[in-house]
Amino acid sequence: MSGTNVGVGAGFELPASALAGVGSRPFGVYVHVPFCASRCGYCDFNTYTAGELGTSASPQSWLEGLRSELDIAARLLGAPAAQTVFVGGGTPSLLGADGLSQVIAAVRSSFGLAPGAEVTTESNPESTSPEFFDGIRGAGYTRVSLGMQSAAPHVLAVLDRTHTPGRAVAAAGEARAAGFDHVNLDLIYGTPGERDEDLDASLDAVLAADVDHVSAYALIVEDGTALARRVRRGELPAPDDDVLAARYERIDARLEAAGLTWYEVSNWARAGDPSARCAHNLGYWDGGDWWGAGPGAHSHVGGVRWWNVKHPARYADALAAGGLPVGGSELLTAGDVHTERVMLEVRLRTGLPLDVLAPEERRAAETVVADGLADLRAGRLVLTDRGRLLADAVVRAILT
Repeated sequence: MSGTNVGVGAGFELPASALAGVGSRPFGVYVHVPFCASRCGYCDFNTYTAGELGTSASPQSWLEGLRSELDIAARLLGAPAAQTVFVGGGTPSLLGADGLSQVIAAVRSSFGLAPGAEVTTESNPESTSPEFFDGIRGAGYTRVSLGMQSAAPHVLAVLDRTHTPGRAVAAAGEARAAGFDHVNLDLIYGTPGERDEDLDASLDAVLAADVDHVSAYALIVEDGTALARRVRRGELPAPDDDVLAARYERIDARLEAAGLTWYEVSNWARAGDPSARCAHNLGYWDGGDWWGAGPGAHSHVGGVRWWNVKHPARYADALAAGGLPVGGSELLTAGDVHTERVMLEVRLRTGLPLDVLAPEERRAAETVVADGLADLRAGRLVLTDRGRLLADAVVRAILT
């Protein structure tokens, strides 16, 4: 991004132009839980195991910092009620039902929740139980996202996932029994060693769980991860683009046949039920505002983006000293905002409005349509099935 810096730490301020529309745009709160029991080989998120942290930080010091950050945030923004809350990580379920109850209590105390607010937590199937789901449902969570990744033991082993095959489906059933109408299962496809029959088994399990939302992501080998080192040493092959495309088509066909319709390139929800879609993520994709609380969390309000310091100890120390733990920030230019809108809205089933495009971009969009990668529907550019496989190329074509 080419935006200018608007301050860090205690010197961070939001300009009046950013604050002016707060409350008139969708507003959500993201809470980042930086703790994991072990590190998955493919993961490059801002997470830490107990051994990595030692005595420098703890869930309690993190929670104290979180409460302080949310209180400061609410004062700064004028306390708009949160329409969505998403607790991610890391492994939020490691906090247990009591810890997650304290998280949502902190959001209620600072911002408050709008009527009918969507409140989601991610969970690792291995750190959940019927009692866990009962506890968080009673605390006010309305949605659970479970990291399943695969039903094949050897695929989970390559990913360094700790849960046993079948546990994710069992956890989804426990969540539904606790009263959760909205349950998501995450899949990763294209892992080295994954076969078509492995993917089919994963899809069989997902459909048997009768969830209303599925997210499926192609494996990306991120620099600096254990998986990247194994690929670099030749121990594992890199994901193949043609295989990834074929797997995506296989996933889409199975989910669509079962009544789960795509609404974003990597996300499917129960057809005919708008409440099954993740409203929090739609807030990101539609250009809404959100405050990201926790170590390394990113925020966006009125064209200003900022991110917190990453280490939990530095995060807690900054808040204990009375300042925000901001590590960097930028004021987005009009060009930045436009670029992001194209990048995000192209991926949505609702499509990208043509009237936001410059004349040369419209001409590029017409070429995309002629190439069979998108259709024009009611003044919007909507990806075709083939276009979804080449969404990044469509974005590049429009913005070049």
